[in-house]
Amino acid sequence: MLKSKLIALSLLFAVGACKENTAEKTNKEKQPPNIIFIMSDDHTTQGFGVYGSRLASLNPTPNLDQLASEGMLMENVFVNNSICVPSRAAIITGQRAQRNGVLDLEGELPPEKQYLPTEMKKLGYQTAIVGKWHLHREPAAFDYYKVLPVQGKYFNPEFRVQGAKEWPNNVVKTEGHSTDVITDITLDWLKNKRDKNKPFFLMHHYKAPHDDFENAPRYDSYLEDTFIPEPESLYNNKNNGSVATRGAHDSLTRIIGSSVSRRNVIRNQAMNIYKDSSIYKQYRNAKDVGIEEHKAWQYNAEEKEIASKVYQDYLKRYLRCVKGVDDNVKRLLDYLKENDLLDNTIIVYTGDQGFMLGEHDYIDKRWMYDESMRMPFFVRYPEKIKAGSRSDAIINNTDFAPTLIELAGGDVPDYMQGKSFKTILETGVEPADWPKSTYYRYWMHLAHRHGNPAHFGIRTKQYKLIFFYGRYWVDTENPNADYNKASWGNDYTRNTPVAWEFYDLSKDPKEMNNAYKDPAYEEIINNLKKELIQVREDLDETDKNYPHIQKVIEEHWND
Repeated sequence: MLKSKLIALSLLFAVGACKENTAEKTNKEKQPPNIIFIMSDDHTTQGFGVYGSRLASLNPTPNLDQLASEGMLMENVFVNNSICVPSRAAIITGQRAQRNGVLDLEGELPPEKQYLPTEMKKLGYQTAIVGKWHLHREPAAFDYYKVLPVQGKYFNPEFRVQGAKEWPNNVVKTEGHSTDVITDITLDWLKNKRDKNKPFFLMHHYKAPHDDFENAPRYDSYLEDTFIPEPESLYNNKNNGSVATRGAHDSLTRIIGSSVSRRNVIRNQAMNIYKDSSIYKQYRNAKDVGIEEHKAWQYNAEEKEIASKVYQDYLKRYLRCVKGVDDNVKRLLDYLKENDLLDNTIIVYTGDQGFMLGEHDYIDKRWMYDESMRMPFFVRYPEKIKAGSRSDAIINNTDFAPTLIELAGGDVPDYMQGKSFKTILETGVEPADWPKSTYYRYWMHLAHRHGNPAHFGIRTKQYKLIFFYGRYWVDTENPNADYNKASWGNDYTRNTPVAWEFYDLSKDPKEMNNAYKDPAYEEIINNLKKELIQVREDLDETDKNYPHIQKVIEEHWND
Protein backbone atom coordinates (compact mmCIF):
# COMPACT_ATOMS: atom_id res chain seq x y z
CA MET A 1 0.00 0.00 0.00
CA LEU A 2 2.79 2.38 1.00
CA LYS A 3 4.68 1.55 -2.19
CA SER A 4 1.57 2.29 -4.28
CA LYS A 5 1.11 5.66 -2.57
CA LEU A 6 4.77 6.58 -3.19
CA ILE A 7 4.45 5.65 -6.87
CA ALA A 8 1.27 7.73 -7.18
CA LEU A 9 2.95 10.68 -5.46
CA SER A 10 5.97 10.39 -7.76
CA LEU A 11 3.70 10.39 -10.79
CA LEU A 12 1.91 13.46 -9.46
CA PHE A 13 5.21 15.35 -9.06
CA ALA A 14 6.33 14.22 -12.53
CA VAL A 15 3.11 15.45 -14.11
CA GLY A 16 3.46 18.74 -12.24
CA ALA A 17 7.06 19.18 -13.37
CA CYS A 18 6.06 18.30 -16.91
CA LYS A 19 3.30 20.93 -16.80
CA GLU A 20 5.78 23.49 -15.40
CA ASN A 21 8.32 22.75 -18.13
CA THR A 22 5.58 22.94 -20.74
CA ALA A 23 4.44 26.27 -19.32
CA GLU A 24 8.05 27.58 -19.43
CA LYS A 25 8.38 26.41 -23.01
CA THR A 26 5.06 28.00 -23.91
CA ASN A 27 6.10 31.29 -22.29
CA LYS A 28 9.40 31.16 -24.17
CA GLU A 29 7.62 30.49 -27.44
CA LYS A 30 5.28 33.42 -26.83
CA GLN A 31 8.12 35.78 -25.91
CA PRO A 32 8.93 38.39 -28.56
CA PRO A 33 12.20 37.86 -30.37
CA ASN A 34 15.39 39.17 -28.83
CA ILE A 35 17.31 41.64 -31.00
CA ILE A 36 21.09 41.99 -31.27
CA PHE A 37 22.29 44.91 -33.38
CA ILE A 38 25.98 44.39 -34.16
CA MET A 39 27.81 47.37 -35.61
CA SER A 40 31.47 47.75 -36.46
CA ASP A 41 33.18 51.05 -37.13
CA ASP A 42 34.17 51.72 -40.76
CA HIS A 43 33.62 48.12 -41.89
CA THR A 44 32.92 48.78 -45.55
CA THR A 45 31.28 46.41 -48.04
CA GLN A 46 34.60 45.94 -49.86
CA GLY A 47 35.87 44.23 -46.69
CA PHE A 48 33.56 41.21 -46.97
CA GLY A 49 33.45 38.08 -49.05
CA VAL A 50 29.68 38.09 -49.41
CA TYR A 51 29.55 41.48 -51.18
CA GLY A 52 31.76 40.20 -53.99
CA SER A 53 34.37 42.95 -54.02
CA ARG A 54 37.93 42.69 -55.32
CA LEU A 55 38.88 41.45 -51.82
CA ALA A 56 36.37 38.58 -51.77
CA SER A 57 38.98 36.07 -52.94
CA LEU A 58 40.85 36.67 -49.67
CA ASN A 59 37.87 35.29 -47.72
CA PRO A 60 38.14 38.07 -45.11
CA THR A 61 34.84 37.37 -43.30
CA PRO A 62 33.86 33.66 -43.34
CA ASN A 63 31.71 33.88 -40.21
CA LEU A 64 29.92 37.05 -41.23
CA ASP A 65 29.39 35.62 -44.71
CA GLN A 66 27.78 32.57 -43.15
CA LEU A 67 25.55 34.78 -41.01
CA ALA A 68 24.51 36.75 -44.09
CA SER A 69 23.72 33.55 -46.00
CA GLU A 70 21.27 32.53 -43.28
CA GLY A 71 19.13 35.64 -43.75
CA MET A 72 18.70 38.62 -46.06
CA LEU A 73 21.58 40.69 -47.38
CA MET A 74 20.71 44.26 -48.37
CA GLU A 75 22.72 45.52 -51.35
CA ASN A 76 21.74 49.20 -51.39
CA VAL A 77 21.92 50.48 -47.81
CA PHE A 78 23.29 54.00 -47.54
CA VAL A 79 24.33 56.33 -44.74
CA ASN A 80 22.88 59.81 -44.31
CA ASN A 81 26.34 61.28 -43.64
CA SER A 82 29.47 59.14 -43.79
CA ILE A 83 31.01 60.09 -40.46
CA CYS A 84 30.66 58.38 -37.09
CA VAL A 85 28.55 60.68 -34.90
CA PRO A 86 25.90 61.79 -37.45
CA SER A 87 25.46 58.22 -38.64
CA ARG A 88 24.99 56.88 -35.12
CA ALA A 89 22.56 59.69 -34.30
CA ALA A 90 20.49 58.82 -37.37
CA ILE A 91 20.38 55.18 -36.32
CA ILE A 92 19.28 55.97 -32.75
CA THR A 93 16.71 58.64 -33.69
CA GLY A 94 15.40 57.60 -37.10
CA GLN A 95 15.84 61.25 -38.04
CA ARG A 96 17.95 63.41 -40.34
CA ALA A 97 20.58 65.85 -39.12
CA GLN A 98 18.52 69.01 -38.92
CA ARG A 99 15.74 67.17 -37.08
CA ASN A 100 17.95 65.45 -34.48
CA GLY A 101 20.47 68.29 -34.27
CA VAL A 102 23.60 66.23 -35.03
CA LEU A 103 25.36 67.67 -38.07
CA ASP A 104 28.97 66.75 -37.41
CA LEU A 105 31.38 65.02 -35.02
CA GLU A 106 30.74 67.60 -32.30
CA GLY A 107 27.01 66.90 -32.23
CA GLU A 108 25.51 65.48 -29.04
CA LEU A 109 22.48 63.28 -28.47
CA PRO A 110 20.84 63.86 -25.07
CA PRO A 111 18.84 61.09 -23.37
CA GLU A 112 15.50 62.60 -24.35
CA LYS A 113 16.43 62.09 -28.02
CA GLN A 114 17.68 58.52 -27.61
CA TYR A 115 14.49 57.30 -29.20
CA LEU A 116 15.30 53.72 -30.23
CA PRO A 117 16.02 52.32 -26.75
CA THR A 118 13.15 54.38 -25.35
CA GLU A 119 10.68 52.84 -27.80
CA MET A 120 12.08 49.36 -27.18
CA LYS A 121 11.53 49.72 -23.45
CA LYS A 122 7.91 50.69 -24.11
CA LEU A 123 7.55 47.32 -25.86
CA GLY A 124 8.82 45.45 -22.80
CA TYR A 125 12.43 45.00 -23.89
CA GLN A 126 15.44 45.22 -21.62
CA THR A 127 17.95 47.44 -23.40
CA ALA A 128 21.75 47.48 -23.37
CA ILE A 129 24.62 49.00 -25.30
CA VAL A 130 28.21 47.77 -25.18
CA GLY A 131 31.24 49.21 -26.98
CA LYS A 132 31.46 52.37 -29.04
CA TRP A 133 28.82 55.04 -28.40
CA HIS A 134 30.45 58.33 -29.49
CA LEU A 135 27.33 60.47 -29.04
CA HIS A 136 28.98 62.33 -26.13
CA ARG A 137 26.01 62.50 -23.74
CA GLU A 138 25.21 59.69 -21.32
CA PRO A 139 23.34 56.79 -23.01
CA ALA A 140 20.86 56.99 -20.14
CA ALA A 141 17.90 55.74 -22.17
CA PHE A 142 19.44 52.25 -22.03
CA ASP A 143 18.88 50.02 -19.00
CA TYR A 144 22.55 49.01 -19.10
CA TYR A 145 25.60 50.49 -20.73
CA LYS A 146 29.34 49.95 -20.80
CA VAL A 147 30.76 52.19 -23.49
CA LEU A 148 34.09 53.49 -24.73
CA PRO A 149 35.01 57.14 -24.09
CA VAL A 150 34.56 58.80 -27.50
CA GLN A 151 36.76 56.67 -29.83
CA GLY A 152 38.26 54.58 -27.06
CA LYS A 153 41.54 52.68 -27.26
CA TYR A 154 42.36 49.48 -29.09
CA PHE A 155 44.39 48.05 -26.21
CA ASN A 156 43.44 47.97 -22.53
CA PRO A 157 40.39 50.16 -23.12
CA GLU A 158 38.54 52.03 -20.42
CA PHE A 159 34.73 52.01 -20.32
CA ARG A 160 32.19 54.44 -18.96
CA VAL A 161 29.58 52.72 -16.81
CA GLN A 162 26.65 53.51 -14.55
CA GLY A 163 27.63 54.39 -11.00
CA ALA A 164 27.49 56.77 -8.06
CA LYS A 165 29.29 59.61 -9.85
CA GLU A 166 27.91 61.81 -12.60
CA TRP A 167 28.55 60.91 -16.24
CA PRO A 168 31.25 60.48 -17.47
CA ASN A 169 33.18 59.89 -14.26
CA ASN A 170 32.31 56.26 -13.59
CA VAL A 171 35.12 54.50 -15.41
CA VAL A 172 36.41 50.94 -15.32
CA LYS A 173 39.68 49.68 -16.77
CA THR A 174 40.11 46.47 -18.74
CA GLU A 175 42.97 44.50 -20.25
CA GLY A 176 43.19 43.09 -23.73
CA HIS A 177 42.22 44.07 -27.27
CA SER A 178 39.01 46.08 -27.54
CA THR A 179 37.29 43.67 -29.94
CA ASP A 180 37.84 40.78 -27.54
CA VAL A 181 36.95 42.86 -24.48
CA ILE A 182 33.72 44.21 -25.98
CA THR A 183 32.64 40.65 -26.77
CA ASP A 184 33.58 39.54 -23.25
CA ILE A 185 31.40 42.30 -21.77
CA THR A 186 28.44 41.40 -23.97
CA LEU A 187 28.73 37.69 -23.13
CA ASP A 188 28.91 38.53 -19.43
CA TRP A 189 25.77 40.65 -19.71
CA LEU A 190 23.93 37.89 -21.56
CA LYS A 191 25.00 35.27 -19.03
CA ASN A 192 24.84 37.14 -15.75
CA LYS A 193 23.28 40.59 -15.89
CA ARG A 194 20.13 40.57 -18.00
CA ASP A 195 16.62 39.84 -16.81
CA LYS A 196 15.92 36.44 -18.38
CA ASN A 197 12.17 36.96 -18.05
CA LYS A 198 12.30 39.79 -20.61
CA PRO A 199 13.25 39.94 -24.28
CA PHE A 200 16.40 41.96 -24.81
CA PHE A 201 17.50 44.61 -27.27
CA LEU A 202 21.30 44.72 -27.32
CA MET A 203 23.48 47.11 -29.33
CA HIS A 204 26.90 45.47 -29.61
CA HIS A 205 29.33 48.01 -31.11
CA TYR A 206 32.97 47.37 -32.04
CA LYS A 207 35.65 50.03 -32.35
CA ALA A 208 37.38 48.04 -35.09
CA PRO A 209 38.33 48.44 -37.87
CA HIS A 210 38.55 52.22 -37.31
CA ASP A 211 41.95 53.79 -37.89
CA ASP A 212 44.71 53.46 -36.76
CA PHE A 213 44.01 49.77 -37.43
CA GLU A 214 45.61 48.16 -34.38
CA ASN A 215 44.91 44.43 -34.50
CA ALA A 216 45.29 41.86 -31.73
CA PRO A 217 48.82 40.37 -31.86
CA ARG A 218 47.52 36.92 -32.84
CA TYR A 219 46.67 38.34 -36.27
CA ASP A 220 50.09 39.83 -37.00
CA SER A 221 50.95 37.17 -39.55
CA TYR A 222 47.50 37.08 -41.19
CA LEU A 223 47.87 37.92 -44.91
CA GLU A 224 51.58 38.59 -44.33
CA ASP A 225 52.67 36.95 -47.57
CA THR A 226 49.50 37.67 -49.56
CA PHE A 227 49.21 40.25 -52.33
CA ILE A 228 46.09 42.35 -51.75
CA PRO A 229 44.26 43.19 -55.01
CA GLU A 230 44.55 46.87 -55.84
CA PRO A 231 41.85 49.14 -57.31
CA GLU A 232 42.64 50.48 -60.76
CA SER A 233 41.62 53.96 -59.65
CA LEU A 234 44.44 54.05 -57.12
CA TYR A 235 46.77 54.85 -60.01
CA ASN A 236 44.41 56.33 -62.60
CA ASN A 237 41.36 58.26 -61.43
CA LYS A 238 40.30 59.01 -65.01
CA ASN A 239 37.34 61.41 -65.09
CA ASN A 240 36.20 60.94 -61.53
CA GLY A 241 35.57 64.16 -59.64
CA SER A 242 35.27 67.77 -60.73
CA VAL A 243 36.85 71.16 -60.21
CA ALA A 244 35.40 70.94 -56.68
CA THR A 245 37.53 67.93 -55.80
CA ARG A 246 40.48 68.44 -58.15
CA GLY A 247 40.74 72.17 -58.79
CA ALA A 248 41.54 73.81 -62.10
CA HIS A 249 44.15 71.69 -63.89
CA ASP A 250 44.17 69.34 -60.86
CA SER A 251 45.73 72.10 -58.76
CA LEU A 252 43.79 71.15 -55.59
CA THR A 253 44.60 67.46 -55.64
CA ARG A 254 47.56 68.07 -53.34
CA ILE A 255 45.27 69.18 -50.48
CA ILE A 256 41.82 67.70 -51.29
CA GLY A 257 41.14 64.12 -50.22
CA SER A 258 43.60 62.32 -47.94
CA SER A 259 45.42 59.72 -49.99
CA VAL A 260 47.17 56.35 -50.11
CA SER A 261 49.91 57.78 -52.32
CA ARG A 262 51.97 60.85 -51.54
CA ARG A 263 49.60 62.93 -53.66
CA ASN A 264 48.12 64.69 -50.65
CA VAL A 265 50.90 66.62 -48.96
CA ILE A 266 48.82 67.39 -45.84
CA ARG A 267 47.71 63.90 -44.83
CA ASN A 268 48.46 60.62 -46.53
CA GLN A 269 48.31 57.08 -45.23
CA ALA A 270 52.05 56.64 -44.72
CA MET A 271 51.80 59.36 -42.08
CA ASN A 272 49.15 57.31 -40.26
CA ILE A 273 50.45 53.76 -40.20
CA TYR A 274 54.24 53.82 -39.83
CA LYS A 275 54.67 54.53 -36.14
CA ASP A 276 58.44 54.12 -36.11
CA SER A 277 59.07 56.48 -39.01
CA SER A 278 60.05 60.13 -39.05
CA ILE A 279 56.83 61.04 -40.90
CA TYR A 280 54.43 59.49 -38.37
CA LYS A 281 51.66 62.00 -37.61
CA GLN A 282 53.72 64.76 -39.20
CA TYR A 283 50.70 66.30 -40.86
CA ARG A 284 50.83 69.69 -42.49
CA ASN A 285 48.38 72.58 -42.47
CA ALA A 286 46.69 73.52 -45.71
CA LYS A 287 47.45 77.21 -45.21
CA ASP A 288 51.17 76.38 -45.20
CA VAL A 289 51.09 74.71 -48.62
CA GLY A 290 52.59 77.23 -51.03
CA ILE A 291 51.11 78.06 -54.40
CA GLU A 292 54.08 76.40 -56.09
CA GLU A 293 52.93 73.08 -54.62
CA HIS A 294 49.43 73.37 -56.06
CA LYS A 295 50.15 71.45 -59.22
CA ALA A 296 48.84 68.27 -60.79
CA TRP A 297 50.02 65.04 -59.20
CA GLN A 298 51.96 62.75 -61.51
CA TYR A 299 52.90 59.15 -60.79
CA ASN A 300 56.32 57.87 -61.77
CA ALA A 301 57.79 54.41 -61.17
CA GLU A 302 59.07 55.33 -57.71
CA GLU A 303 55.79 56.88 -56.58
CA LYS A 304 53.81 53.88 -57.85
CA GLU A 305 56.08 51.58 -55.89
CA ILE A 306 55.62 53.68 -52.74
CA ALA A 307 51.83 53.82 -53.19
CA SER A 308 51.63 50.06 -53.67
CA LYS A 309 53.71 49.42 -50.56
CA VAL A 310 51.54 51.74 -48.45
CA TYR A 311 48.35 50.23 -49.88
CA GLN A 312 49.47 46.69 -49.07
CA ASP A 313 50.37 47.62 -45.49
CA TYR A 314 47.18 49.67 -45.07
CA LEU A 315 44.87 46.91 -46.27
CA LYS A 316 46.58 44.20 -44.26
CA ARG A 317 46.23 46.21 -41.07
CA TYR A 318 42.62 46.98 -41.85
CA LEU A 319 41.76 43.36 -42.70
CA ARG A 320 43.52 42.08 -39.56
CA CYS A 321 41.14 44.23 -37.54
CA VAL A 322 38.24 42.87 -39.60
CA LYS A 323 39.43 39.34 -38.90
CA GLY A 324 39.21 40.06 -35.18
CA VAL A 325 35.62 41.25 -35.59
CA ASP A 326 34.69 38.21 -37.66
CA ASP A 327 36.12 35.77 -35.10
CA ASN A 328 34.44 37.55 -32.20
CA VAL A 329 31.06 37.57 -33.91
CA LYS A 330 31.43 33.80 -34.08
CA ARG A 331 32.02 33.73 -30.31
CA LEU A 332 28.76 35.60 -29.82
CA LEU A 333 26.83 33.36 -32.22
CA ASP A 334 28.25 30.23 -30.59
CA TYR A 335 26.99 31.39 -27.19
CA LEU A 336 23.51 32.06 -28.58
CA LYS A 337 23.41 28.63 -30.19
CA GLU A 338 24.69 26.78 -27.11
CA ASN A 339 22.07 28.49 -24.95
CA ASP A 340 19.11 27.98 -27.28
CA LEU A 341 18.82 31.69 -28.02
CA LEU A 342 19.93 31.80 -31.65
CA ASP A 343 16.73 31.18 -33.55
CA ASN A 344 14.57 33.46 -31.42
CA THR A 345 17.03 36.33 -31.77
CA ILE A 346 16.95 38.78 -34.66
CA ILE A 347 20.61 39.39 -35.52
CA VAL A 348 21.57 42.49 -37.50
CA TYR A 349 25.09 43.22 -38.72
CA THR A 350 26.17 46.55 -40.15
CA GLY A 351 28.95 49.14 -40.17
CA ASP A 352 28.37 52.77 -39.26
CA GLN A 353 29.31 53.80 -42.81
CA GLY A 354 31.53 52.71 -45.67
CA PHE A 355 35.23 53.42 -46.07
CA MET A 356 37.64 54.19 -48.90
CA LEU A 357 40.19 51.41 -49.30
CA GLY A 358 42.33 53.14 -51.89
CA GLU A 359 39.59 53.69 -54.47
CA HIS A 360 40.28 56.98 -56.31
CA ASP A 361 43.46 57.13 -54.18
CA TYR A 362 41.32 58.03 -51.14
CA ILE A 363 41.38 56.86 -47.54
CA ASP A 364 38.80 57.43 -44.77
CA LYS A 365 35.11 58.08 -45.54
CA ARG A 366 33.01 61.32 -45.81
CA TRP A 367 32.63 61.19 -49.61
CA MET A 368 29.33 60.49 -51.37
CA TYR A 369 31.12 57.95 -53.56
CA ASP A 370 29.67 54.48 -53.11
CA GLU A 371 32.57 52.91 -51.23
CA SER A 372 32.09 55.57 -48.56
CA MET A 373 28.30 55.92 -48.41
CA ARG A 374 27.25 52.26 -48.79
CA MET A 375 26.79 50.33 -45.54
CA PRO A 376 26.93 46.56 -45.12
CA PHE A 377 23.64 45.29 -43.75
CA PHE A 378 22.18 41.83 -43.27
CA VAL A 379 19.63 40.27 -40.95
CA ARG A 380 19.15 36.72 -39.70
CA TYR A 381 15.81 35.62 -38.25
CA PRO A 382 14.80 32.20 -39.63
CA GLU A 383 11.22 32.39 -38.42
CA LYS A 384 10.46 35.35 -40.69
CA ILE A 385 13.39 35.95 -43.05
CA LYS A 386 14.28 33.53 -45.83
CA ALA A 387 17.86 32.27 -45.86
CA GLY A 388 19.95 33.25 -48.86
CA SER A 389 17.71 36.17 -49.83
CA ARG A 390 18.84 39.54 -51.14
CA SER A 391 17.25 42.90 -51.81
CA ASP A 392 18.41 45.88 -53.85
CA ALA A 393 15.82 48.24 -52.33
CA ILE A 394 17.21 51.68 -51.48
CA ILE A 395 17.57 51.85 -47.67
CA ASN A 396 18.84 54.74 -45.54
CA ASN A 397 20.23 54.34 -42.04
CA THR A 398 17.36 56.49 -40.72
CA ASP A 399 15.21 53.47 -41.66
CA PHE A 400 16.93 51.18 -39.14
CA ALA A 401 15.09 52.34 -36.00
CA PRO A 402 11.60 52.15 -37.56
CA THR A 403 12.36 48.66 -38.84
CA LEU A 404 13.68 47.38 -35.51
CA ILE A 405 10.65 48.79 -33.71
CA GLU A 406 8.28 47.03 -36.11
CA LEU A 407 10.22 43.77 -35.85
CA ALA A 408 9.76 44.04 -32.08
CA GLY A 409 6.00 44.34 -32.54
CA GLY A 410 5.65 48.11 -32.22
CA ASP A 411 4.39 50.91 -34.41
CA VAL A 412 6.73 53.44 -35.99
CA PRO A 413 6.47 56.77 -34.13
CA ASP A 414 5.31 59.74 -36.19
CA TYR A 415 8.38 61.76 -35.17
CA MET A 416 10.72 59.38 -37.02
CA GLN A 417 11.55 60.30 -40.61
CA GLY A 418 12.78 56.86 -41.61
CA LYS A 419 10.54 54.10 -42.94
CA SER A 420 10.30 50.49 -41.83
CA PHE A 421 11.48 47.90 -44.35
CA LYS A 422 10.15 44.98 -42.28
CA THR A 423 7.94 43.80 -45.15
CA ILE A 424 10.94 43.75 -47.51
CA LEU A 425 12.87 41.59 -45.04
CA GLU A 426 9.96 39.19 -44.63
CA THR A 427 8.72 38.96 -48.22
CA GLY A 428 11.70 39.96 -50.34
CA VAL A 429 9.34 42.24 -52.28
CA GLU A 430 9.93 45.98 -52.56
CA PRO A 431 6.59 47.83 -52.15
CA ALA A 432 5.48 49.89 -55.13
CA ASP A 433 5.56 53.06 -53.03
CA TRP A 434 9.01 52.45 -51.55
CA PRO A 435 11.44 55.40 -52.01
CA LYS A 436 13.40 55.22 -55.23
CA SER A 437 16.25 57.40 -54.01
CA THR A 438 18.24 58.37 -50.93
CA TYR A 439 19.57 61.76 -49.83
CA TYR A 440 23.11 62.29 -48.58
CA ARG A 441 24.85 65.26 -46.98
CA TYR A 442 28.34 65.74 -45.66
CA TRP A 443 28.02 68.83 -43.47
CA MET A 444 31.63 69.18 -42.39
CA HIS A 445 34.09 70.92 -44.67
CA LEU A 446 37.84 70.36 -44.99
CA ALA A 447 38.01 68.79 -41.54
CA HIS A 448 40.74 66.79 -39.77
CA ARG A 449 43.19 67.23 -42.62
CA HIS A 450 41.20 64.77 -44.74
CA GLY A 451 40.23 67.66 -47.03
CA ASN A 452 36.68 66.72 -48.05
CA PRO A 453 34.61 69.65 -49.38
CA ALA A 454 31.04 69.95 -48.09
CA HIS A 455 28.44 68.46 -50.43
CA PHE A 456 25.00 66.92 -50.76
CA GLY A 457 23.27 64.81 -53.34
CA ILE A 458 20.83 62.12 -54.35
CA ARG A 459 21.33 58.50 -55.37
CA THR A 460 18.91 56.20 -57.16
CA LYS A 461 19.57 52.63 -58.24
CA GLN A 462 20.90 53.89 -61.56
CA TYR A 463 22.12 57.46 -61.10
CA LYS A 464 23.96 59.71 -58.67
CA LEU A 465 23.96 63.49 -58.60
CA ILE A 466 26.28 65.39 -56.23
CA PHE A 467 26.49 69.12 -55.54
CA PHE A 468 29.75 70.32 -53.99
CA TYR A 469 29.01 73.71 -52.46
CA GLY A 470 32.34 73.95 -50.64
CA ARG A 471 31.40 75.91 -47.50
CA TYR A 472 31.40 75.11 -43.79
CA TRP A 473 27.91 75.07 -42.27
CA VAL A 474 28.83 78.03 -40.07
CA ASP A 475 29.42 81.25 -42.00
CA THR A 476 33.12 81.71 -41.30
CA GLU A 477 33.11 85.09 -43.07
CA ASN A 478 30.86 86.49 -40.36
CA PRO A 479 33.19 87.98 -37.72
CA ASN A 480 30.61 87.20 -35.02
CA ALA A 481 30.20 83.56 -36.00
CA ASP A 482 30.51 81.12 -33.12
CA TYR A 483 32.21 77.83 -33.96
CA ASN A 484 35.08 75.67 -32.79
CA LYS A 485 38.03 77.39 -34.40
CA ALA A 486 40.37 75.05 -32.52
CA SER A 487 38.88 71.92 -34.08
CA TRP A 488 41.81 69.65 -34.94
CA GLY A 489 43.06 69.87 -38.51
CA ASN A 490 40.27 72.11 -39.79
CA ASP A 491 40.48 74.35 -42.83
CA TYR A 492 36.93 75.63 -42.45
CA THR A 493 37.58 79.15 -43.71
CA ARG A 494 38.72 78.01 -47.16
CA ASN A 495 35.91 78.18 -49.71
CA THR A 496 36.45 75.54 -52.39
CA PRO A 497 35.16 75.60 -55.98
CA VAL A 498 31.50 74.81 -56.57
CA ALA A 499 30.64 72.01 -58.98
CA TRP A 500 28.23 69.25 -59.91
CA GLU A 501 29.03 65.59 -60.49
CA PHE A 502 26.81 63.00 -62.16
CA TYR A 503 27.41 59.27 -62.57
CA ASP A 504 25.46 56.70 -64.55
CA LEU A 505 25.94 53.77 -62.17
CA SER A 506 24.52 51.24 -64.61
CA LYS A 507 27.40 51.94 -67.01
CA ASP A 508 29.94 53.29 -64.54
CA PRO A 509 29.54 51.50 -61.18
CA LYS A 510 33.00 52.57 -60.02
CA GLU A 511 32.25 56.24 -60.68
CA MET A 512 35.13 56.88 -63.02
CA ASN A 513 33.37 59.26 -65.41
CA ASN A 514 31.67 62.43 -64.27
CA ALA A 515 29.09 62.79 -67.04
CA TYR A 516 27.47 65.97 -65.78
CA LYS A 517 28.30 67.89 -68.95
CA ASP A 518 27.23 65.10 -71.31
CA PRO A 519 24.19 66.45 -73.24
CA ALA A 520 22.77 62.92 -73.45
CA TYR A 521 21.96 63.13 -69.73
CA GLU A 522 20.51 66.65 -69.66
CA GLU A 523 16.89 65.57 -69.11
CA ILE A 524 17.85 62.96 -66.51
CA ILE A 525 19.94 65.49 -64.57
CA ASN A 526 17.15 68.09 -64.66
CA ASN A 527 14.70 65.52 -63.28
CA LEU A 528 17.17 64.56 -60.54
CA LYS A 529 17.55 68.20 -59.58
CA LYS A 530 13.77 68.51 -59.24
CA GLU A 531 13.70 65.38 -57.11
CA LEU A 532 16.59 66.69 -55.03
CA ILE A 533 14.69 69.91 -54.29
CA GLN A 534 11.61 67.95 -53.26
CA VAL A 535 13.50 65.48 -51.09
CA ARG A 536 15.31 68.26 -49.24
CA GLU A 537 11.99 69.94 -48.50
CA ASP A 538 10.32 66.69 -47.45
CA LEU A 539 13.16 65.86 -45.04
CA ASP A 540 13.47 69.39 -43.64
CA GLU A 541 17.00 69.45 -45.04
CA THR A 542 16.96 72.74 -46.94
CA ASP A 543 19.41 75.56 -46.29
CA LYS A 544 16.89 78.18 -45.20
CA ASN A 545 18.77 78.42 -41.90
CA TYR A 546 22.15 78.71 -43.64
CA PRO A 547 21.83 81.71 -45.96
CA HIS A 548 25.51 81.72 -46.92
CA ILE A 549 25.06 78.21 -48.33
CA GLN A 550 21.66 78.98 -49.85
CA LYS A 551 23.26 81.83 -51.76
CA VAL A 552 25.80 79.43 -53.30
CA ILE A 553 23.03 77.01 -54.22
CA GLU A 554 21.00 79.70 -55.97
CA GLU A 555 24.03 81.03 -57.85
CA HIS A 556 25.17 77.64 -59.11
CA TRP A 557 22.05 75.46 -59.33
CA ASN A 558 21.87 75.82 -63.10
CA ASP A 559 25.60 75.68 -63.83
